[in-house]
Amino acid sequence: MAKPIFSKRLSKELLDLSSNAPEGVIIDDANDFKKWQLRIKGAPGTLYEGEEFRLEFRFTPSYPLESPEVLFIKPYVPIHPQIYSNGHICLNILYKDWSPVQTVAQVCLSIQSMLSSCTKKELPPDNELYIRSAHASPKKTSWAFHDETV
Repeated sequence: MAKPIFSKRLSKELLDLSSNAPEGVIIDDANDFKKWQLRIKGAPGTLYEGEEFRLEFRFTPSYPLESPEVLFIKPYVPIHPQIYSNGHICLNILYKDWSPVQTVAQVCLSIQSMLSSCTKKELPPDNELYIRSAHASPKKTSWAFHDETV
């Protein structure tokens, strides 16, 4: 029986990540094709230098045609204007601008870039309201992408 496209793709990505992970990206647990946990380190010379955060990637059999669900794992959630204290990330490539050519490594690099460009550690202005009403899955949120500069 042939392997489904998502398991072939994730096998290849895991092999690539294991041998050539972007700087500051570490695999913690990737034992199946449903959920991976990774650590990312804050880049040198940024507000997050020396800090380490944990991400969870959740995949469906529709991956890579459909984006993975990506969120920070508590208590390893950075304080950032586009990251809610429940771990949800407001980043367009995870939702409306997802492309099947993107990989887990590229998502991690995008998140590291988002952290690196931040000039002030602060929660999103609507953090309290959002976490009270948010669904467990960030993919069920209707995101408004209005500030690409932080």
